[in-house]
Amino acid sequence: MTDSAAAPGPGEAGGLASRLGLGLAALGRPAYITAGRAADLGPAGDRSVDALRERAHSLLDAAWFLGIRYLDAARSYGRAEEFLGSWLAAHPGRRDELTIGSKWGYEYVGDWRVDAHVHERKEHSRRMLDRQWPETLDALGTAPDVYLVHSVTPDSPALTDPALLDGLREIAAEGVRIGLSTSGPAQGELIERALALEDSPFSAVQATWNLLEPSAAPALEAANDARWLVVVKEVLANGRLSAAEGSAEALALAETDGQPLEGLAVGAAVAHPWADIVLSGAVTRAQLRANTRARVPGLGEERLAALAEPAAGYWAARSARAWA
Repeated sequence: MTDSAAAPGPGEAGGLASRLGLGLAALGRPAYITAGRAADLGPAGDRSVDALRERAHSLLDAAWFLGIRYLDAARSYGRAEEFLGSWLAAHPGRRDELTIGSKWGYEYVGDWRVDAHVHERKEHSRRMLDRQWPETLDALGTAPDVYLVHSVTPDSPALTDPALLDGLREIAAEGVRIGLSTSGPAQGELIERALALEDSPFSAVQATWNLLEPSAAPALEAANDARWLVVVKEVLANGRLSAAEGSAEALALAETDGQPLEGLAVGAAVAHPWADIVLSGAVTRAQLRANTRARVPGLGEERLAALAEPAAGYWAARSARAWA
């Protein structure tokens, strides 16, 4: 990233929209940890299944017309796969132009309640894979192009369980790109371990990278060098890099760069050549349009790097965020 770098605008060849994906984590269930949900979605009582299905379809339509062609869901995102599947069924001509990613290894247990005591349950086992893969196929009405182990951390058996790895190889043999998503301060280490795995089924990674938590960057660059698909998530740090929650320092940098803080955050992620797709977590059309207008920051990397926090502290703060 240089002071003179600039990204082409939406609609231009290789424009920003072609590098963006739409993530459905905040659209498929009534509660999530992103900021401003009451303002964006209304009170909890307004978040019925029908209401969120309609909103998800509206955002998917907007993403299509803006030129976004990567869509991301997961078994644990409430009814996100079902919403995406019903949208695909209503627009059968669009499937061939889309890349669809989903994830397994968590299940949604929130009973469609904002105040649920537990919203999701993690299990990285062959039993869970064998159960959730058919569920994904049924909900989407199609096989995803990319299927990821959801939120791999050091305690996960995803890189060591022979039966589970065999199951992933079987799905890969059907033409599905198998990968892992990562969370926590050990993201870089986990990606490096996956890259070194013999007879590996993995060729994709979805990881958190943002201006507050950039620690996985070297490992993501290595994954790109190994010809893996690299998808970046949580570029707005669940709202901490937004006008609603941004620090005075981050907001000042965005003002200096002449764009909203959200644009600065998205643009900084897109600036990395190792990032194939940068996910937007938008829940309104206005947010999605704003994300496509982001541009590569004109600020030097050292100024942006000053926003970074120790990884352990960042993830501790994320874990403390309330579901709303």
